[in-house]
Amino acid sequence: MEVFAQDRKPADSLKTVYVFDMKSDIDPRMTRKVKLALEDARDKNAAMIIVHMDTYGGAVTDADEIRTLFLESPTPIHSFIDKDAASAGALISIACDSIYMARGGSIGAATVVMGGTGEAAPDKYQSYMRSIMRSTAEASGRDPRIAEAMVDENIEIEGISKEGEVVTFSVSEAIQHGFCEAEVSSINEIVARNGIENFEIYYYSPSVVEDIIAFFLNPAVSGFLILIIFAGIYFEIQTPGIGFPLAASALAVLLYFIPYYLTGLASNLELVIFVVGIILLAVEIFVVPGFGVFGILGIICVLAGLTMGMLPNEQFDFTFVSSGKLFAALLTVILSAIVATVLIFTLTPKINQWESFSRISLSTTQQKTEGYTSSFYSSEMLGKKGISHTRLMPSGKVLIDDEMYDAYSRGEFIDRGEQIQVISTEGTSLRVKKITG
Repeated sequence: MEVFAQDRKPADSLKTVYVFDMKSDIDPRMTRKVKLALEDARDKNAAMIIVHMDTYGGAVTDADEIRTLFLESPTPIHSFIDKDAASAGALISIACDSIYMARGGSIGAATVVMGGTGEAAPDKYQSYMRSIMRSTAEASGRDPRIAEAMVDENIEIEGISKEGEVVTFSVSEAIQHGFCEAEVSSINEIVARNGIENFEIYYYSPSVVEDIIAFFLNPAVSGFLILIIFAGIYFEIQTPGIGFPLAASALAVLLYFIPYYLTGLASNLELVIFVVGIILLAVEIFVVPGFGVFGILGIICVLAGLTMGMLPNEQFDFTFVSSGKLFAALLTVILSAIVATVLIFTLTPKINQWESFSRISLSTTQQKTEGYTSSFYSSEMLGKKGISHTRLMPSGKVLIDDEMYDAYSRGEFIDRGEQIQVISTEGTSLRVKKITG
């Protein structure tokens, strides 16, 4: 945390002013940040909390969760709008105990829009947004009708808005209509206006754990983990029993999903879809060999689980997921899968040449020219005679010393009942020839 103190009285009488930024999209990651910041402010017994805001909004569900946290906070929360508090940002600001704006700032334009096209969302979403804007304004002592007009262009308020346009206030307009307490230029000015003279300012900064989570949320890192997942599964199937490829793949799955799960992007649904995909692939490989329905469905489920885990969807509802985020997630997963496939087929023939790999697997071939042969039968069978029990075309059954054996001829057909002689015991079948004369 960065700390700034105003040492006007003894240190033991300092009051804590807690500040955190809200300068990106309102999404599950922001919701997690707000929860952590509020918990930290409570632990530090903060006298007031200031949200330094500059956002164009985001997901309505996350904005609703954040505004509820603000309304229920026992510590006064103040919004410092440094330029913009649009859409979800406007809702969150209205939930604060007071609103301050920097020169050139604006608040409003809270119409719900589709993530992919930017067009207005269906009326059920607008109705929901109007409702929570109205109730939030009532709870914070602001005009609920104006709050609704920030969402609905059909609401006309005399002297403020005309039909066909949503309300967006400049600094002076927000002050005039009770949606801003004052124009300020700094955090210190907000503190002074609230009568606090001896204070220290804590700026929220992520913990080491949060930095690690943020690292694994990087698309490049996510793509690398996906590569390990696919490669690990493939090499474990090719060399069952070694365990290392499977362990690497399992670790990559955990490192991939846990950060998205903790930030609220991935849910149990994505995990279930991914696991079902792995099960379907296992069924295709071990139960019903061949590349069919189970294999295709398995690949689709694995790719879908990985992609959806990166996106803030609600039960397959991608209404508020921007086309850019959707494209980035699909591109990351598909490109990683393609790269994994290329590397698998490129590197597999060369793996046996790696010294480290040869220590855990058999990397040499026992050639017949070097004297290596395989034999299922003892050398005592060589030269023995018997009769063909079935017709050899060229393989079949023979009887030798009243025992049945698998056998094959040198390519000739041998009828049932013909006399035969063993000429080779290599392999799992006896090689025989027909005795003539």
